[in-house]
This record gives sequence, structure tokens and C-alpha cells, in this order.
Amino acid sequence: MSRAIVQIGPGDAGKRMRLEDFDHAEGQEGHLYELSRGVITVMDVPDRKHLAQLNAARRQFSAFDLSHPGSIHTIAGGGECKILLSSEESERHPDLAIYLKESTAADDEEFWATWVPEIAVEIVSRGSRQRDYVEKREEYLKFGVREYWIIDAESEEMLVLRRSGSRWIERVIGADQTYRTKLLAGFDFEMGPVFDAARKAK
Repeated sequence: MSRAIVQIGPGDAGKRMRLEDFDHAEGQEGHLYELSRGVITVMDVPDRKHLAQLNAARRQFSAFDLSHPGSIHTIAGGGECKILLSSEESERHPDLAIYLKESTAADDEEFWATWVPEIAVEIVSRGSRQRDYVEKREEYLKFGVREYWIIDAESEEMLVLRRSGSRWIERVIGADQTYRTKLLAGFDFEMGPVFDAARKAK
């Protein structure tokens, strides 16, 4: 028997829904949707400042991928991937997810519930601070993400959370600094281009 398609829209913000229903729902165009611990969150399509930072960050990963074939399996944007965390009734869409290995899921039902990005990147925007700094910090740790980067143009800093056992170790990267992750040997992530892009997009 086919599953009935559930439609959600801006008017559903704040409503409760089960993850298994939300995962198969269709969202009204013009907005983005996440399930935040069983509650529907409706987000506006990112503005030009957010997009500029996303492009500047993604270009660096893509350039490294081209010069180091085989180091990265997949670079996925928010509309191209999702994190399903059944224990929290959450479905998240990182701004960037960096997968270093191929998924071993046997079927599509398990694919996003088991394929863990080594690096998840979120770009802080208006209205996302609580989700990015608090909720996703906890959930990405539970899901198995090895590094979580929070890029914040307001403070012109990137907070890097690196997994150490069952907790995060924090490191702040300034606007004029470069971050080197142990997960990608030889990759230097420069903050300058990201925040330059944010300033020019104002």
C-alpha cells in the first residue's frame, strides 16, 4: 500500500510531527523545513549574505577535491543531504556536509539515517543561532559527526567542534586565520574569503 503524501507549509511552523511522517512529507515551495525534536521548523530561503559565505566555503572544498582526487567522497549542500536522528525526532539539513566514505546502507530507508558526514558546516543566519549553537551541537555529536564547524559572520569567527570520545573539544578560528583539519591532510580552510564574501554581499 502506498504511503499518503503529507503536505506542510509555513502555517505548520511549531506543530508537532513524527520523524517518520516528516521524512516523507512534501514542503510548500519558497521555504525550507527541518524537524527540530519533533517540532516543524520553517525557514526562509537563505539570503545573499548566507549564500555568499556558502559559496566561498564550498569552493575551498571543491578546489581541494579536484587537486586531491579520492580524499573526499561527496560534498553536499542542505538540499542534497539530510541527517535523520530518530532518538531526537529530528531531521537536519547541514549547509554543507563532507562525506569522506561511501554509504554502506542497504536501501534508501536506511541511507540518511546511517550515512554520517565527517564534517558538518552550518552558516549562522538570522533566526538560526539556537539551532546551530545548541540543538545541532548536541544532535551532530549523537549522530557521529567528527567535526562540526559553525561559521558566524556577525562575530567573524568560526567555532570548530572536534569530537573527542563522547564530547566536543572547542576551537575558535578568527577572520584572518586558517584552519587545518586532521581529517583532510593538506587542506587549509581560509576564513578570509568567507567573511570577505559576507561583507561584499551586504
